[in-house]
Amino acid sequence: MEPKTLFDKIWDSHVVQSVEKGPDILYIDQHFIHEVTSPQAFNGLRKRGIPVFRPERTLATADHNIPTKDQDKPIRNELSRNQVDRLTENCRDFGIEYFGLNHPSNGIVHVIGPELGYTRPGMTIVCGDSHTSTHGAFGAVAFGIGTSEVEMVLATQCILQPKPGKMRISVNGKLGKGVTAKDVIMYIISQISTGGATGYFVEYAGSVIRDLSMEGRMTVCNMSIEMGARGGLIAPDNKTMNYLKDLPSFPLGFDWEALLTQWNSFKSDPGAVFDRELQFDGSLIRPMITYGTNPGMGMAIDDSIPEIGDIKAEDAPSFLKLLDYMGFKPGMKLLGHPVDYVFVGSCTNGRIEDLREFARIVKGRKKAPGVTALIVPGSKAVEKQAISEGINNILQKAGFELRQPGCSSCLAMNEDKIPPGKYAVSTTNRNFEGRQGPGSRTLLASPLVAAAAAITGKLSDPREFIR
Repeated sequence: MEPKTLFDKIWDSHVVQSVEKGPDILYIDQHFIHEVTSPQAFNGLRKRGIPVFRPERTLATADHNIPTKDQDKPIRNELSRNQVDRLTENCRDFGIEYFGLNHPSNGIVHVIGPELGYTRPGMTIVCGDSHTSTHGAFGAVAFGIGTSEVEMVLATQCILQPKPGKMRISVNGKLGKGVTAKDVIMYIISQISTGGATGYFVEYAGSVIRDLSMEGRMTVCNMSIEMGARGGLIAPDNKTMNYLKDLPSFPLGFDWEALLTQWNSFKSDPGAVFDRELQFDGSLIRPMITYGTNPGMGMAIDDSIPEIGDIKAEDAPSFLKLLDYMGFKPGMKLLGHPVDYVFVGSCTNGRIEDLREFARIVKGRKKAPGVTALIVPGSKAVEKQAISEGINNILQKAGFELRQPGCSSCLAMNEDKIPPGKYAVSTTNRNFEGRQGPGSRTLLASPLVAAAAAITGKLSDPREFIR
């Protein structure tokens, strides 16, 4: 039998039918929805007079538009309130399980899926959100879809999808002090660009990837989309199994021995052929920061922005334009640059491990006077755990406030906006112009880099603060 990649094994086993010289009809095991990309899909079902085909395969949560303060009160913004109300109605009308505002299982869709046991090895998973690739950390084929495709999955539990190419990115060696999963994926994107994985589904491998926690693996897979990939996945191992087995929320009624036998087969066969292979040395990675307006414009925090002579001539005008938006110059060092806002949260870095990392640096220290900090857990469960572990107390003593769960200022669809011209060190995944608010300037970083900036009021090397 011809050796197969993990991606091929999962994809091929879910193909209902292949269209000749066209896309595959792919069966979807788990569909996640939220308030932003689902209203039109439900309207389409109503116009056609059809139900959701398998409502038990769909899970809904409110996350993008919800406030992160005073969640017990009505949502003040009319547009946001309307979107959340529509999701509530649609889930009620179509019989879909819904974790709305104040529900103990509420949270960011890509945080609650794994922590509630809905994300499992070998699954196909979709959501009307580009960062659905997060779930690939469990050895699943997970990818974002558009609103018309959301309707297609609701109606049929299938989707028309061309099969992507296969890429393997191996990261070997050992990470240095202060280097996190976020730095690993930011480094990879800085090396291959935001289009370097376009057309591919990426499998991450190597000793660095194996050494990452499940939360770190989710961070890596989350940002696969930022280098153009259709998604990213990591073969399940004992770490994956133990994470799932320890979940108090894992669905009941499963035969664990049978599951483990099945999951252990979810790996690329020796000799399996990838369309493209890349190798990186993890020991070369340092804490990262972005300096431009796409995730590929990243560098080590103690490096300098490239000189104009290092940029291709055809790219120079746009390079200068992006730097101008950020208020930076070619060749400039960013260490010591003043910071106005710090945001910790999102589906990239809103898990308990991320809050622990942030608290590790700010413990016993004080927030810089000029910094506004938004520390936002990714779910109600993360919020509850942060309080039970005493992280909330550490933050309060240092001058920080633990907010309530939500997407928050990752994409500014709520009240948590960064003002025009202000600099925000953000643990999110995108630094596009205006992403965190009109005129805002975003510098992507890890929770450790964010913590160092929060206590100094300027871009600082977190390695100096790690005890």
